Amino acid sequence: MNIDIKAVHFTLHDDAREFLDRKIARIHNAENMIVDLLITLTKDKNFSAEATVNFRWGVSVHIKEQDFELNPAVDKMIDTLEQKITKEKEKVKERH
Repeated sequence: MNIDIKAVHFTLHDDAREFLDRKIARIHNAENMIVDLLITLTKDKNFSAEATVNFRWGVSVHIKEQDFELNPAVDKMIDTLEQKITKEKEKVKERH
């Protein structure tokens, strides 16, 4: 699984990066199904956390969450990401 993290309009400090890495570790069980995980964190008025997941079988999922703080935005994004991964995993199981 290739992970690409970008910070737009702010600098992603080490503590925020460690927090994000801990959250990404929650989806470790789906690592063999995911080709790319692209995360973009943007600061405008609020923080925006976006993730694009490219699955091995060609499906892409895009998620976008916003919050006033960075960590809650990342939490929301990872929670939604886990749900999408589980849903996609179930779809693949149904086909087989």
